[in-house]
Amino acid sequence: MGTIVEESMVSNSQLNSLVIQKPQKLIIDTDPGIDDSMTILMAFQSEEVDIIGLTTIFGNVSTKNATRNALLLCEIAGRPDVPVAEGSNEPLKGGEPRVADFVHGTDGLGNISLPPPNKTKIAKSGAEFLVDKVSEFPGEVSILALGPLTNLALAIKRDSSFSSKVKRIVVLGGAFFSLGNVNPAAEANIYGDPEAADVVFTSGANITVVGINITTQVKFTDEDLHELRESEGKHTRNITDMCRFYRDWHVKSDGVHGIFLHDPVSFVAIVRPELFTYKRGVVRVETQGVCVGHTLLDQGLKKWNSDNPWTGHSPVSVAWTVNVEQVLTYIKTQLSQP
Repeated sequence: MGTIVEESMVSNSQLNSLVIQKPQKLIIDTDPGIDDSMTILMAFQSEEVDIIGLTTIFGNVSTKNATRNALLLCEIAGRPDVPVAEGSNEPLKGGEPRVADFVHGTDGLGNISLPPPNKTKIAKSGAEFLVDKVSEFPGEVSILALGPLTNLALAIKRDSSFSSKVKRIVVLGGAFFSLGNVNPAAEANIYGDPEAADVVFTSGANITVVGINITTQVKFTDEDLHELRESEGKHTRNITDMCRFYRDWHVKSDGVHGIFLHDPVSFVAIVRPELFTYKRGVVRVETQGVCVGHTLLDQGLKKWNSDNPWTGHSPVSVAWTVNVEQVLTYIKTQLSQP
């Protein structure tokens, strides 16, 4: 399996060089979702990324509602020009998708009754859009995957060169050596389509995985949410209105008086990767049995005597530690922009 490679923090000079680089082309594959919405609005305000499209997927809401919310968020952000492509309505193996409306509200936006969008989705499917954009700009497009990985798996199946042409995929998903949030074994995005996740993780693409073992370390308290609302941030009223429903669910589910920042933290891994350390190894996903959706990283601690399901697959980078204070500061600063 080879030796673990653990990436270290970069120097200030390297950080400065990252900041002045040309904005990276970014597609967000999303199921908005309250924390998705925070992330999308934050990303639209970032000078470090150029959002060239959104693709939608089931998860926090149905795919249809995810598309409606993505269109609405583009309008709220003042970017109705950004294309929104609707993705798959069901997991790879078919069947009814799992929808977490009990976390995000029936509309996915905390039931705050925003008006419907004027903008409409494009004709291309999510997978088709991903393939076309990565082919149009080979080696330039990064993808931030915030929901189940069905669209990415379909793109990989559609184009065998997709994995070599995409610049980077950052996945919010998995729970590495910690408990899941659907059940003790599995995290919601991976549980939503474990077959798709296994296809993506073993595709050979340049992948970083940010699990909930990382994202649950970064949270807004009630005080942080109040501070955000009182700021001059362009979108803070909408965000904090949405977060009331989300915060109340966290109190009931986790005893947390505040919210975990799952999706925003994964966006930080796109623009500030040096605020994390990583371990590299092959990740496989359980697709059947009591532990369906479980993500397991081979840490390279043992030389196996014979082949196993991890053997022969390309390693991915799994976020291992996070600079909580600096990530939290970055998110607060971005969301508070007037």
